[in-house]
Amino acid sequence: MQCRPGCAACCIAPSITSPIPGMPHGKPAGIPCVQLDAQLGCRLFGRPERPAFCASLRPEPAMCGSTRDEALDALAWLERMTRPDAPAAA
Repeated sequence: MQCRPGCAACCIAPSITSPIPGMPHGKPAGIPCVQLDAQLGCRLFGRPERPAFCASLRPEPAMCGSTRDEALDALAWLERMTRPDAPAAA
């Protein structure tokens, strides 16, 4: 699966705990990364300063859905379910 142009859900929905240029403490969930450009592309894509978390993400239907809104919802849900204080799965 290819990234959806203009989506940037993976640059907005998840928290990133490692430093990002311009965000030395990472970023909280739901906040756009400062490295997003006006077209919602990553200014760090393919560069060594791109966080390992970002480089590890791979688009797939379960994460991206069929629309940007579905991707934002899916990633926000994953963020909530993987928080250290998230309720244990039954």
